[in-house]
Amino acid sequence: MKAVVYEKYGPPEVLHVKAVGKPAHRANEILIRVRAAEATKGDCEMRSFRFPVKWFVLPMRLLLGIRQPRNPVLGMYFAGEVEAVGPAVSKFKPGDRVFGSTQLKLGTYGEYVCLPEHGRLTAMPNNLSFAEAAAVPLGGLNALHFMRKARLQPGETVLVNGAGGSIGLYAVQIAKTLGASVTAVDAAHKEELLRGIGADHFIDYAKTDYTKNGRTYDVIFNMVARHSFAGSIRSLKPKGRYLIGNPRLSDLFRSVLTSLTTDKSVTVAFAQEKVEELTALKELIEAGKIRPVVDRVYPMEQAAAAHRRVESEQRIGMIVISG
Repeated sequence: MKAVVYEKYGPPEVLHVKAVGKPAHRANEILIRVRAAEATKGDCEMRSFRFPVKWFVLPMRLLLGIRQPRNPVLGMYFAGEVEAVGPAVSKFKPGDRVFGSTQLKLGTYGEYVCLPEHGRLTAMPNNLSFAEAAAVPLGGLNALHFMRKARLQPGETVLVNGAGGSIGLYAVQIAKTLGASVTAVDAAHKEELLRGIGADHFIDYAKTDYTKNGRTYDVIFNMVARHSFAGSIRSLKPKGRYLIGNPRLSDLFRSVLTSLTTDKSVTVAFAQEKVEELTALKELIEAGKIRPVVDRVYPMEQAAAAHRRVESEQRIGMIVISG
């Protein structure tokens, strides 16, 4: 099969298309023809081996490969069609359109992946294309996870820092479906998009520091690795909740102290990417309550350009590689 591979760590140019072995599915697995995969910041970090959260470096080096990538095919989030199923599979059949995550098994930059029947996948929303569906799992699963952790009530105020990223875009929309008033923080060129998906207020982070403008919020959801922990806590209302999607090691310790010594809480728990959450996202999309935002779709042969677009931060929505 054809796949986008990287055989050494480095810039986007290390990505290239190569023929690799087609995976064989086991009795409890399904073989999926990948039609589209999201190119994510995480993919770019694994490719370059540069992580904004430094405590990830050692475990990721052991996981991914010390001198060179152990698995040369990147990609975790996908949409595609079931091509074949093992004899023990009852949930899916050939021809089913599915979307989901391979998690750290990776592999979605290839034409085929194998996943267990009870893996992180389910039927695609019936009103999306493959490219749109591939742009859902990363952002949608993480945003839904954290918005549920926030225990949002109608009328509460939410600030999303990094609102124009894959996760932030869904967080804004999910918070709105829960009845919150949402303030989005990001670069100025993303303001129109963010207001278009429901943000009530917008802050250009280059002009205004939300931790110093005197406003407070019931919930702050932060997706930016370099952030002011103390400033964000000060920007919470009494009994406010601070959620961190990219925690530094110091955040883990400070989160415990804050939750123990104040009336405010800090959540740093990572999303588990459950099938139930995928199904909830599917229902929200089919009901027209949330939608994916795709910036550009690149063919496999332009995977390096897709990564450059992700890293430029000029994108307006998600970047997808088509299979």
